[in-house]
Amino acid sequence: MAHGTYRGGVIAQVSADSPPDMVDWGLAVSTARRMAGTGPTLDSAGTAATVAELRDCARRAETFVAEHTGLVASRGTAPVVVVDRSGWIQANADAFRLLLGPVEERLREKRPGGRWDGLGSRITGVEVGLMLGFLASKVLGQYDPFLAESARHTGEEGRLLLVAPNVVEVERQLDVVPRDFRMWVCLHEETHRVQFGAVPWMRDHLRGEIDLVLAATPMELGELLERLLSAVRSVADLARPSAEGPSLLDLVQTPEQREVVERLSAVMALLEGHADVVMDDVGPEVVPSVATIRARFSRRRDSAIGLSRLFRRLLGLEAKMRQYREGAAFVRGVYDRVGMEGFNAVWSSPQALPSPAEIADPGAWVARVHG
Repeated sequence: MAHGTYRGGVIAQVSADSPPDMVDWGLAVSTARRMAGTGPTLDSAGTAATVAELRDCARRAETFVAEHTGLVASRGTAPVVVVDRSGWIQANADAFRLLLGPVEERLREKRPGGRWDGLGSRITGVEVGLMLGFLASKVLGQYDPFLAESARHTGEEGRLLLVAPNVVEVERQLDVVPRDFRMWVCLHEETHRVQFGAVPWMRDHLRGEIDLVLAATPMELGELLERLLSAVRSVADLARPSAEGPSLLDLVQTPEQREVVERLSAVMALLEGHADVVMDDVGPEVVPSVATIRARFSRRRDSAIGLSRLFRRLLGLEAKMRQYREGAAFVRGVYDRVGMEGFNAVWSSPQALPSPAEIADPGAWVARVHG
């Protein structure tokens, strides 16, 4: 299902004499593409119609979200890009490479001769590729605030990616009205674009928190390998149907990283929960079958089995499912106490963001921020 492809950054080509990256990004992208496949097939007319409708839904959703939330984002700085799975993979590989750049530099300084082992680079390339490949077959849309430097010269501050084959696949699986489902998805994703566009400090705040996590990455290869081996030994436990507990990503975190990750998780719960609330509040006005879509989509979220469930646990996606629920409960809890205008104080500064404890106790956030 071809849609026109991602036009952002491109994985850099390196010469044979260049030191290997920590991740073999070319191998990561090719591995991910093989794993993800292409998704459902449409003829050229069907593809063009799907792309056009998604763009139209995103354009209309922007107005609905702004009117409902009271948040106004500048126009033209975060274009809507309809991509296929391959394009989504490329975009996220570019973003990951940008974020991991400082860690790669520090690791090169620690390695003899400033070089990262080529075999290790290929191994991590396959690992990243498997992760991206799995996610590329699931993600419906994504706001990407971390553009490669090659895209920033255009004046873009972010990009809203809509993964057309996945949208088509899920609407078929759920047996819902395509036009309604596409608008519903766009309401959620457009809320993220508005969040970042109307809150100029949010992008830098998240980047700063991510940099703190990466700065706490062990620089000694022995410690890195020990954490990875410990995590691998726990995979069998994670694979059990009744297993509960940390994800693979949790197991490789240091205590310093875990503290920052908890703060990041609270922010992500806020962003995701807010988007879920907006899509459901606005939905009845513009999506006639929203009740059916929400019910069927929620069942789908909670019904992963087999290999899909294992990957969700390994990647911490089970925790992300909780973020939607806990974040939405926080937003509605604040609405009930201080209304929409009172809730919007959350966007006033990083200090106004909810703590991990406050996500579970909206009254505590209201007491702290509104006094």
